[in-house]
Amino acid sequence: MAARLVSPGDVRRARRTLSGVSVTTALESSRHLSALVGAPVHLKCENLQRTGSFKLRGAYVRIAGLSPRERAAGVVAASSGNHAQGVALAASLLGVRATVFMPEGSPLPKVAATRGYGAEVRLGGQALDEALAAAREHAERTGAVFIHPFDHPDIVAGQGTVGLEILQQCPEAATVVAGMGGGGLVAGIAVAVKGLRPDVRIVGVQAAGAAAYPPSLAAGHPVSLDAPVTMADGIRVGRPGEVPFRIVEELVDEVRTVTEDELAAALLLCLERAKLVVEPAGASPVAALLADPTAFEGPVVAVLSGGNVDPLLLQRVLRHGMAAAGRYLSLRLPLTDRPGALAALLAVLSDADANVVDISHVRTDPRLGLTEAEVELHLETSGPEHCAQVTQALRAAGYPVMS
Repeated sequence: MAARLVSPGDVRRARRTLSGVSVTTALESSRHLSALVGAPVHLKCENLQRTGSFKLRGAYVRIAGLSPRERAAGVVAASSGNHAQGVALAASLLGVRATVFMPEGSPLPKVAATRGYGAEVRLGGQALDEALAAAREHAERTGAVFIHPFDHPDIVAGQGTVGLEILQQCPEAATVVAGMGGGGLVAGIAVAVKGLRPDVRIVGVQAAGAAAYPPSLAAGHPVSLDAPVTMADGIRVGRPGEVPFRIVEELVDEVRTVTEDELAAALLLCLERAKLVVEPAGASPVAALLADPTAFEGPVVAVLSGGNVDPLLLQRVLRHGMAAAGRYLSLRLPLTDRPGALAALLAVLSDADANVVDISHVRTDPRLGLTEAEVELHLETSGPEHCAQVTQALRAAGYPVMS
């Protein structure tokens, strides 16, 4: 039974432990999502938590529960970002030495932040599995306590404090939606919420390319994925944890998956409509709402689990999200190579309210005749209908659009 692993009482004790440490994050209403769903939708902003994600909660509870002897030996963790920062800050606050193994190629801002919180960072391996192996070896060799990112009762109890806050801030909630990788967050929320309101529906969301829970639940035990692939590194986990799996199996009502395009569109919506910087994993609940808005009974609380997104990834994801939403238009047009031809083309685009993001004017390609030129355009539009209007305006002006 899940109650033997983590109980509502464990979550309440975790909340007392976190008093003065974690922030009670805001619950913001979303008019846009509420209109789509047909019921109130609120965003639980764990992207505004200390270290930029919910991970501090579980890490602090776990380390605070260590004996004096264990604390003296130090702690070790492996993570590509959020868990690393949570462990680093928690250990610093508790006066415990921390070593964090991170894969090579981890986002530089996350590496710098982890060091800034006081942990010793060691980079190695190309994947998180290699970092985990190195951390476990370090623990065996030095006696340091390995702090798992999700597979421990204290971690789950700490993450469950998010659920207690949700019920205080939105006592009428009917559905709570949270992203899931290993399952620690959604399991903790389920224990906390179901302990007080068994009628509330708990929905977990995974990236389609890293969805280990559906086959695991079908098999009745954790199943490993060979190569989970998703830009949402916060939920890119190839195997559920044993502790959260049993809780999810008993208490989580549904697990949904979302595509990369849906994640990108959700991240873009959070930035544009809610003015919140959210990483792809943190946007996964919003992606689920966008993908099937009528499937959720309201009021709905969507947990934005983190906001630690690499600026370069953010730039790529935003452009991808705009393309997926039909807000980019790429075209190739032949032009007569004469003075003023390009200016005339740009005037047509200006009249059509299209924003030129990038332009390439080719005049010397061997394919082109002596009086010919070619233009490749990347345009920003307001959506699919505007794309069609821009294309129609160009054709009406006599330009053969090649797209």
